Amino acid sequence: MEQNYRLTIAYDGSRFFGWERQPDKDTIQGKLEAVLGTLQGHPVNVIGAGRTDAGVHARAMTANVVLDVTETPDALRDYLNRYLPDAIAVREVKEAAPRFHARYNALGKTYRYTCHTGPVKPVFDRKYVTLLDYDPDVEKMRQAAAYLLGENDFASFCGNPRMKKSTVRLVDHIAIERRKDRVVFTFHGTGFLQNMVRIMVGTLLEVGRGYWTPEQVRDILAAKDRKQAGPTAPPEGLCLMKVDY
Repeated sequence: MEQNYRLTIAYDGSRFFGWERQPDKDTIQGKLEAVLGTLQGHPVNVIGAGRTDAGVHARAMTANVVLDVTETPDALRDYLNRYLPDAIAVREVKEAAPRFHARYNALGKTYRYTCHTGPVKPVFDRKYVTLLDYDPDVEKMRQAAAYLLGENDFASFCGNPRMKKSTVRLVDHIAIERRKDRVVFTFHGTGFLQNMVRIMVGTLLEVGRGYWTPEQVRDILAAKDRKQAGPTAPPEGLCLMKVDY
């Protein structure tokens, strides 16, 4: 009998071309569907809560998939972890309601972006942090981040120039912390546009290094023009931490 399953997945995105399946490219969705398709005996559709970019990581991506198998949820988890690449781990498999949809039912997401500012290269963490050759002003970045809170049109922070749907999103929490030789950004919102978190980080870092004032971020947001915002920060520092339901 068919059953909808909810998966919680962690992955190191370094060598993958993002979440979404692509022909002839290694993606997280593609690897999951290949392993589950072999178990099921025909192609399956794994639905993710979002689509992380190439090189971006996740500690707790949520997905769902409908299967007709006899295995228990724990046995499914173990099967997946046996055959998936070492860079992908299924943390949990649970039976879900028939109508549960990982993307449509998501209420919010938490992302973390980590920068390394120390003088010594982080040899063992180098795939999970973005290296900075300057020490950004955290207080000025916090002042700038305040302009990004609330429900706004984030067209200036959208990496898809052909976006036809609404670019209005709600960002209700931004924290910027200094942790020894790291600067850590945490974002929570109801949803994020393509590259949105990385463009926000790239813009805030321009403030942090003194290129822009905090008040200019307000003007960048109001412009609704991607060309006005800062660069897209590299993918390796970004990690999806949690999806809310």
